[in-house]
Amino acid sequence: MLNDITIGQYYPTGSPIHKMDPRTKLMMTFLYVILLFFANNVYSFVFMFLLLSVAIKVSKVPLSYILRGIKTIVFIIMFTVVLNMFMTPGDNVLCQWGIFKLTTEGIYNAVKMAIRIVLLVCGTSLMTLVTSPISLTDGMENLMGKVPILKNYAHELAMMMSIALRFIPTLMEETNRIINAQKSRGADFESGNLIRRAKALIPVLVPLFLSAFQRAEDLALAMEARCYRGGENRTRLKELKYTYLDRYGYMISFFMIAGVVTLNVFGVYLL
Repeated sequence: MLNDITIGQYYPTGSPIHKMDPRTKLMMTFLYVILLFFANNVYSFVFMFLLLSVAIKVSKVPLSYILRGIKTIVFIIMFTVVLNMFMTPGDNVLCQWGIFKLTTEGIYNAVKMAIRIVLLVCGTSLMTLVTSPISLTDGMENLMGKVPILKNYAHELAMMMSIALRFIPTLMEETNRIINAQKSRGADFESGNLIRRAKALIPVLVPLFLSAFQRAEDLALAMEARCYRGGENRTRLKELKYTYLDRYGYMISFFMIAGVVTLNVFGVYLL
């Protein structure tokens, strides 16, 4: 399952989305996530699904590669669905167990939340898959530099987020190696109850934390050896420039806003 994590990985295909400015992709992803939580009916959800499907098709990233990331959040989706089903008040009660009520409104909210989580994970995964870590860092730094509160810390924040995304696949690979090494020594991670499985993970977590701290120290020494001094007076090999593709991207962004607002308002009459 650890190999199914796709956030933080880069999948180059040379598609038009890959060639867009990272600032455009970040803004479009941020807008897409916001609009997901504004969508409130079937038509708006279908609209958001179609937009994501077109983006995946244009990016040329295999659909199976993006869907792999859903496997890692199956438990979160199930927990969210159950919580919404039995904790949402409503007039149409289907069944009841003590304080827990299963209502039609609860089922509707549970389905909406599950769709939101799936589309959110797929959308954010697609953004990291079509944007290199260096471009992602430059884009985040440029956007945060326009926010007065974050202006003085834009470079440091962008660097930290970029390093975190960059080392997700590395830590997952390290975790797999440790698990395989412990299994070869007779460790059992699959049998027993939940408490026993949690205790079995201790021989994995200890060397994993030690390895993570060692990698962090090596990275800090490497950055100091290369005279890294933060974002002050730093230059870039490739400056960020908007192209005609980015104009199309912002046009699509306005189309997304108009589509969701229209379907939210008039979707009631279509149902």
